Amino acid sequence: MKLIDGRERRMDCSKVGKLILHLRKEQGLTQKNVADALNISNKTVSKWECGFGCPDISLLAELSGVLGADIQKMLEGELDPNMLDNGNINRIRFYVCPACGNVLTSSNKASISCCGRKLLPLVPKENLEHHQMTVEEIDIYNYISIDHEMKKSHFIRFIAYVGTDIVLLKRLYPEQSANIHIPVMRRDGKLYGYCSQHGLWVQSIHF
Repeated sequence: MKLIDGRERRMDCSKVGKLILHLRKEQGLTQKNVADALNISNKTVSKWECGFGCPDISLLAELSGVLGADIQKMLEGELDPNMLDNGNINRIRFYVCPACGNVLTSSNKASISCCGRKLLPLVPKENLEHHQMTVEEIDIYNYISIDHEMKKSHFIRFIAYVGTDIVLLKRLYPEQSANIHIPVMRRDGKLYGYCSQHGLWVQSIHF
């Protein structure tokens, strides 16, 4: 038994070994390369790949880094490919790391991790009360703003404009103004905002 994220998992050494072999070859590495990186013997890597044993949990993070794989997937002994990205930006997904506040996006289903945590896509609320953004055209820019406090305990982390083929995202920080400016768009789109207390919301805009 191995523990990860507080849950008990059983490693299938055969599946894990096949995955290690596949990833090692994909990275163009020899068993010695992997062994040297982990400060272990070639025989240990060979045993893993033959299914005669599994990596100790203390080596998983480093092994995942060497092979360019996700720790959870290493434990499960499989890598599930995502569907081919068809470039539909309207399906954009936003992720925010609860540990460091990192903001990530994907345009399709994806396995996203940060600070050792698997992140789930945020579910946007429609037209969140007291979080309405306004758009004003001035010269060659559209100014997008929201009347919202910007304190460390409660602030807007980002605002993003999403069109059919473009994403413009600006990170915001406490003590800044909650606004962004983007080039004038002659097409409809969506505005997304993320509040540190109320989460993600979305509203449609018409230029």
